[in-house]
Amino acid sequence: MFEEALKLRRICSGVIFLVNDRVDIALAVGADGVHLGQDDMPLTIARKILGKKMLIGFTVHNLKEALLAQKQGADYLGVSPIFLTATKLDSGKPVGLSMLKKIRRHIKVPIVAVGGINLSNTKEVFLSGADSVSAISAVLSKKDVKKEIDKFQDLYNMLS
Repeated sequence: MFEEALKLRRICSGVIFLVNDRVDIALAVGADGVHLGQDDMPLTIARKILGKKMLIGFTVHNLKEALLAQKQGADYLGVSPIFLTATKLDSGKPVGLSMLKKIRRHIKVPIVAVGGINLSNTKEVFLSGADSVSAISAVLSKKDVKKEIDKFQDLYNMLS
């Protein structure tokens, strides 16, 4: 895992590079931060290890988790899953746009909407309070991944 993360770190120079779940790997490869889930290392411990300079994102599914993660120092929240997704089968029941709106009303840190995001629902997701989206299968399932990413970026720029 370390070697793969190191290669990705080199490829991702000039952009923010986060490691999923693994604080140790993030530190070892000089990542910009880590993204943690509910079953990973506690956010407060990760913050002690990583300090204030490294980013920590945290996945939440409801307002209670969001408020706690913000209080504990998350730099951004991944609200997940917004819609049904086949990318991560253990992601749970979709929280929907209503939960995204509810969390947005109470949270100051940036929100990344995750789960079932595609070009046809992204505008609605942004209008519901997301600052950004994670659209894994909507991008990776296409022949020209860069072209698909550019479509999402163009939509984001249009809405900003």
